[in-house]
Amino acid sequence: MLDDAAFGGATPVTPKRLNVTDPAARWTAASRERAFYSYSTNYLIDLDHAVIVDVEATTSIRQAEVLAQRRMIERTQERLVLWPDKLVADTAHGSAPNLGWLVEDQGIEPHIPVFDKSARKDDTFERSGFTYVHEDDSSICPGGNRLRPSNRNFKTPRPLANADGFIRYRASQKDCQSCHLKQRCTPNMAARKIMRSIHEGARDMARDIATTDAYLVSRRQRKKVEMLFAHLKRILKLDRLRLRDPNGAKDEFHLAAAAQNLRKLAKMKPIPELAPA
Repeated sequence: MLDDAAFGGATPVTPKRLNVTDPAARWTAASRERAFYSYSTNYLIDLDHAVIVDVEATTSIRQAEVLAQRRMIERTQERLVLWPDKLVADTAHGSAPNLGWLVEDQGIEPHIPVFDKSARKDDTFERSGFTYVHEDDSSICPGGNRLRPSNRNFKTPRPLANADGFIRYRASQKDCQSCHLKQRCTPNMAARKIMRSIHEGARDMARDIATTDAYLVSRRQRKKVEMLFAHLKRILKLDRLRLRDPNGAKDEFHLAAAAQNLRKLAKMKPIPELAPA
């Protein structure tokens, strides 16, 4: 189980600390409390009734949570024949590859904040200030000049996207040197460069959804799964696991989810009326 992608292969980063008694547990400080070794439980729930339809135990890293989301959706489609119209999740699931998988491969609307690191702290123009043109695959800067994936013709064709799935759009040095906005755009470099994901269409779709009233409803619905996690810790007292290794965590998380579902289903069942005397 330790060779599983969700328990180590999801990230090439070597853990800073290793638990000798349970190597798969990850040292984490996600909360304001002191750091500790932990596993994470991931729920896929029905937003109408907050019934848990699938559970996945993972190590406590973002990449493993994204992989767990994909596995739960695929299992739900296969076992229960449920095809979600939308997925409501937090920013950890808003990476470009995951949004591309949801939109392009599964046809699911992503009600998810986009994971974006393009913000700048030096008051220069951010990537959002550049307009993408689909017709000729270029971007127009605030000064009106075009940035293209390549300004040179190579004898041997080179891939436009890097290993992370991002394409670099570069302006020509001539345009940047003569531009009156150079100090506000790229004061320390000869020419401006911006990055665009190959899944940018899915990212734009998520950004557009975030401006709708339906997204506000989804934000309120997301509290249902947060309440299940709070119930897991405070009522079921699952703030500490009794079993070790990923299989132990999996067993405890599944049993806890079953108990939560039984409690929910008992409340949903109508109470029979008393027979008249």
